[in-house]
Amino acid sequence: MTDILQVAAIYGPSQARLEADYTVHRLWQAPDRGAFVRDVAPRIEVLVTTGGAGAARALIEQLPRLRLIACFGVGVDAIDLAAARERGVAVTNTPDVLTDDVADLAIGLMLAALRGLATADRYVRAGLWLRANMPLQTRMSGKRLGIVGMGRIGQAIARRASAFDMSIAWNGPRPKDLPWRYEPDLLALARSVDVLVAACPGGATTRGLISRAVLEALGPGVFVNIARGSVVDEAALVDLLVTQRLGGAALDVFADEPRVPEALFALDHVVLQPHQASATRETRGAMGQLVLDNIAAHVAGRPLLTPVN
Repeated sequence: MTDILQVAAIYGPSQARLEADYTVHRLWQAPDRGAFVRDVAPRIEVLVTTGGAGAARALIEQLPRLRLIACFGVGVDAIDLAAARERGVAVTNTPDVLTDDVADLAIGLMLAALRGLATADRYVRAGLWLRANMPLQTRMSGKRLGIVGMGRIGQAIARRASAFDMSIAWNGPRPKDLPWRYEPDLLALARSVDVLVAACPGGATTRGLISRAVLEALGPGVFVNIARGSVVDEAALVDLLVTQRLGGAALDVFADEPRVPEALFALDHVVLQPHQASATRETRGAMGQLVLDNIAAHVAGRPLLTPVN
């Protein structure tokens, strides 16, 4: 039976299937991870991880028989792809199956930020409606939307936003044949929109892409992040929100998850989520199935379903 080193847990039913079909070594539960890896390393052919946990070069280099890294998640920025390539290790992820849920949450975060949904919930629960009506909020329909990153998720967000009659522009490394306006200058995009959504991949090439200058250009607008915490200058974001030089934010991801800057907790113009854009039973089940299918293809010598490298 194929030996698998698992860095982090995945969706429960998929976890059960994985352990029924293979010999799984749970690294995240080991009291001494170094000793655990050294003990099982000679037998490991597959490494299962998540987008957040990733796979560092040091771990990859300790596994002489490793041939596949199967990632439960679409983002592979935490996996050392160069190390995998050098060792001839294939990497797979779970694209497409989470696109709709992530795009849905992006729209929900826009609505929550502009219409004050989370604030209104707290307002009612605190009994404040008995004293006075809540202050007026901002309409979403017809607003100007900027999307940073126009891959599968960015396009799904744009299609949904079109139903709100939003005017849409986007920024990315190169233009594409799409029905929405391409803006090659990120600062110009930020200056021209009411809502700016980060939907780009994480990793070294996008680290700090949403800089202080970009956020200052957005000014009274709202910043939404369903990408990675690393794509934004988080210190600048917090500063601009606390000093109310940025209109608002709706954030599903952070630089040091699950730790969130406490300065954001008291701000009514900020909506916070626990990195749950793909966190539905339907999508996590589909992600888990894709992990299982990629491992099964590898073991059987068939082409991988969703190779990254």
